[in-house]
Amino acid sequence: MTTTPLPPAGADRDAALLAASEAGAPAARADLEALVRVPSVSADPARAGDVARSAEAVADLLRACGVPEVGVHTAAGGAPAVVARRPAPAGRPTVLLYAHHDVQPTGDARDWTSEPFTPTERDGRLFGRGTADDKAGVVAHAHALRTLLPLWGEDGGVGVTVFVEGEEEVGSPTFGAFLAEHGEDLAADVIVVADSANWRVGVPAITTTLRGLVDCEVRVDVLSHAVHSGVNGGPVLDALTCLARLLATLHDEAGDVAVAGLVTGTAAAGVEVAEDVFRADAGVLDGVRLAGTGSLADRLWARPALSVLGVDAPAVAAASNTLLPSASAKLSLRLAPGQDPAAAAAALRRHLLEHAPFGARVTVTDGEAGRPFRADTGSPAHEVARRAFARAFGVGTGDVVEAGMGGSIPFVADLAERYPGAAILVTGVEDPDSRAHGADESLHLADFARVCAGEVLLLDGLAQLPAGGAGAVERAGASPA
Repeated sequence: MTTTPLPPAGADRDAALLAASEAGAPAARADLEALVRVPSVSADPARAGDVARSAEAVADLLRACGVPEVGVHTAAGGAPAVVARRPAPAGRPTVLLYAHHDVQPTGDARDWTSEPFTPTERDGRLFGRGTADDKAGVVAHAHALRTLLPLWGEDGGVGVTVFVEGEEEVGSPTFGAFLAEHGEDLAADVIVVADSANWRVGVPAITTTLRGLVDCEVRVDVLSHAVHSGVNGGPVLDALTCLARLLATLHDEAGDVAVAGLVTGTAAAGVEVAEDVFRADAGVLDGVRLAGTGSLADRLWARPALSVLGVDAPAVAAASNTLLPSASAKLSLRLAPGQDPAAAAAALRRHLLEHAPFGARVTVTDGEAGRPFRADTGSPAHEVARRAFARAFGVGTGDVVEAGMGGSIPFVADLAERYPGAAILVTGVEDPDSRAHGADESLHLADFARVCAGEVLLLDGLAQLPAGGAGAVERAGASPA
């Protein structure tokens, strides 16, 4: 196979790369649809075979893209992950490309307009579980490599390591063990995490902060057993009422988190979230007031958020006239950048124990924890990314939004700790209407093509930087911490 040599760095080279990316767009969509058809739900033990099949499909895709070293690996009994490598040419940086191939459960299939694992196009969007989160991220990496490797040849471009995880949607429980076993293989000058979102359709974004996470289960006990609500009601408040009173102490009258000792901050200047746009994107009902104080950007990205995810109590249809002896709830606390998760968990536990209503017995069981992240946006790699996505989306570099993200990707902080010299770029394919994790998850197809093109330009732009010149330490001194 022969290819036309690329022009030197500049507008002509960018145009040639954009044309090559556009030519490969139909194949990228076909790859995405094939991956979406595999129901790789990592939270469901019955789908373990599908998760393994998904990993093999990703490995086959990367082999077909020309990556010379591809393998499927596990650590500590975790779900299968794919690691693919192309060694760096002499003097060139190495880039780690991250995505995940596992997906969330679908929920009630009746809530979906079309079958969750049958990719379906409607109004320029591709619907299906994993279309946006995060199989499109997997395919964006593969598309960039399939486009660039023939054009670069053996001695051009960057070194690339692709790491496609299989358990992100269950909190990456064996990520630490995987790093311990494969850390040397994943070492890089630049890390690209394709698991976030753009600002709006047609407006690219680079995520610069992520909130951390702690969760817990809180249980309230008031009786040794259930008793008749008429005979005993009055002097004793049932456990569900006590739990509700306890949960109500977690926010003040304005709706701000009322747990003492938590870090709060402010979002980056110059980026604001319009209330009408946020309400429409989130589906907030008319008449419902937004909670909290400060700017929306502060509330979404730089301050803690505390939610009740579930309550264990009898269903209304099964309820009897008894006072409940115990009730439980699961709480999720999102952490501002700069917050230590252990300190946050301790503060939440202390609050719950100190606010036990009417002397109720309160038990707190800690759950998942993940650290927040703040990127260094001054690296050469970030500047290359801004230029690449601006060019791919057809906007100015000043129009690429550097935004926080209210969600949590805990392993990003783990990567930053393990590879302290690496520049970390958090990019994404989602938009505010993608509905990741929900029914009718979807991907905007035109933006998907733009993201794929942006990654082509990003990797080629990084190839113009020397090893250690992308905002990372010199490779020779970059041993894992």
